[in-house]
Parts: sequence; structure tokens; C-alpha cells
Amino acid sequence: MNILGLHHITLVSSDAQRTTNFYVGMLGLRMIKQTVNFDDPGSYHIYFGDDNGTPGSAITFFEWRNAPKGRDGIGGTHHFALTVADEVGLLKWKRRLNDLGIKADGPYDRHYFKSIYFRDPDGVLVEIATSGPGWTVDEAADALGLVHQIPPAQMLRANRDAEAIARTTWAEPVPTITADMKLAFGIHHITAISSDIGRTHDFFGNVLGMRRVKMTDNFDMPDSAHWYWGIGEGKPGTLITYFDWGNFPNARRAQIGAGLTHHFALAVQDEAEQAQWRTRLSDAGYRVSPIMNRMYFRSIYTNDPDGHIVELATMGPGFSWDEGDESMGTALMLPPWLEQHRALIAQNLRPLTIPQPYVVGEDR
Repeated sequence: MNILGLHHITLVSSDAQRTTNFYVGMLGLRMIKQTVNFDDPGSYHIYFGDDNGTPGSAITFFEWRNAPKGRDGIGGTHHFALTVADEVGLLKWKRRLNDLGIKADGPYDRHYFKSIYFRDPDGVLVEIATSGPGWTVDEAADALGLVHQIPPAQMLRANRDAEAIARTTWAEPVPTITADMKLAFGIHHITAISSDIGRTHDFFGNVLGMRRVKMTDNFDMPDSAHWYWGIGEGKPGTLITYFDWGNFPNARRAQIGAGLTHHFALAVQDEAEQAQWRTRLSDAGYRVSPIMNRMYFRSIYTNDPDGHIVELATMGPGFSWDEGDESMGTALMLPPWLEQHRALIAQNLRPLTIPQPYVVGEDR
């Protein structure tokens, strides 16, 4: 019975078409599913991911058209990161995004990877991070996460050199997404906010059995601990990280709304293991839902110690079972129990147009 890695992250969008334009047109992800929120079938639930809809690549959104803007804080998510192979791809992304009018900050040296940051139209903070050099730059593979690692002072100084950072980009325009830029590796990590990092470790490390692969500091807020949990040696795609805001007297609670995460999901093998996880979570004193049929996976829901919704989702049956690999994401798909209401549901949804990835310099 093991957590296998990340499965998906679900956020709140105020405009499904605008969100589609960004994640498909700007970032080149594939729309892998158009459906509805099964618990609120009058609103969209749209999924983006890699070409195959692989668990760990899925970024999903509930459309809440009139939702107030959310805010990060304790019990919420701070940002999520997508993976690019190396720094060449990272610098190309910075140039492409800036040329498309999206302000991209960085690159920043995070010691274990390098990254840039930007925001989607609802204000979600999105990071693109390189796959390496990885966690063993300052610890042996068999001793990861056992000792607090202080960020190198020289690296922290470099990350504060705003002029040098601004100058660092790809020299030439990047009109299209090249092979070394393609975001085909899925989610790198998800970062949330804790009021007590030790209590958070009890949940992820002891109850869920994930390995703590790094104890360090938030490089931008050195008074805040930053811990990482993953699988094995913590490869990208398995990583959950938390900032500790417990020592900040004015730390606020997260407020759900547009631009904030609703929940994130970890992957488990199948329903048999999921049932075992239900028992384990319940025995540890955590609220846990019944197993729910989400058509493309089965889910249970619990909360981290600060209240963030955490889902455990099965690896299958997958996103292609109801429309095939080639046509994934091209039509509104409904579960069988909602098909009788298709006309009414469709009437409340604005049809989506799926763009091609934008070419820099072309009118959109």
C-alpha cells in the first residue's frame, strides 16, 4: 500500500474559455477532458495535461463564473510547478511568455532546480522548474531529509540581484514551442502552506508514508521552513512541499475562490488499496470520504492538518475510456447518471473553443 506520486491538482477558474486559451494556447498543454463538476453539474470541470492524460500531468479547473478572487494562506496552496528538462528550455519559456505579454520572473536558483514564475489569468502562481540537479547536491541519497539544509549564501545573494535576473533570458524570439520546451513531464511539485510543519510531517510522512526528501528554508522568506515529501529519491512528479507560516503572527487563512487551488490529489494503485487507505486515515483520526466514482478514477477525500483538501485517486481507468485517445477533450462528456440531463446541462455551459498553441507575433 503506497502513494505512487502526484495525480492531479484542481483549481478554480472564473472563465473556462480564458483558462483554456492560457493552458493550451500559451503553454501548449492538451485539453484532455471537458466534463462537469459531478457534485455541481451546472459548472464545467476541465482537464489539461500531457498528450496521453497521464496521472501526474493533469491540471484541472472548476469554472465558478461569479466566484470572488481567492487568496493563499494557511490551509491552502501557494503554487504548483510544471517540469521542463533543463535550463535551455526554461530560458526559452521565459522569452516566449514575455513576448506573449505574460510577465515571467526569474530564472531563480533553487539549488535543487532552477525555475521561473508567472500567473495565469485568474492569478494562479505557476512555476516552471527544471528536472535537476536534484536532492543529492547536498545530501547522500540514503540520507535525504534527515538534516536541515541551510541555503547557500551566495545563491541567496544571486537570487536578490534583480537586474542580473531580468537580463537572463533566451537571446532570440521563440515563436513556437520547441521540442526542448514541451511540458511533457507533468507536474514537478505542488507547494502548500502549513501552520505547523511537524504536524504536516506526521500526516505526509507517518500517515501517508511519503519520504521527506528535504528540510530547508523558503529561499525568499528565510524565516519560513520549507520541507519536501516525495517517493523514493523524490523525483519530479512525486513531490508535495510546504512552507511553514506558523511563526508569522499575521499569517492569514486561505480563502477559496478564483485563482486558488480547491484540492490536490495523490495517486494510489486501485480501489482495493484505496479502501485500505480509508481505514488507515480513519484510524489515524482524519475525516475521510466514501470512495467516489469520478469516472476516470476513483477518489477518497481527506484534509491535511490545516484543512487543505487532499484526494487519493486511483491510476485508472483513465481519461480515454469514454472517447478514445485521438478525440480526448474535444466534446462535452457526462457520466451515465447525468446523460438524461444533457440538454439542460449544456444550456448552462458556454461551448469551448480549443486553440492551437499560439505563435508569437500572430494575431489571436
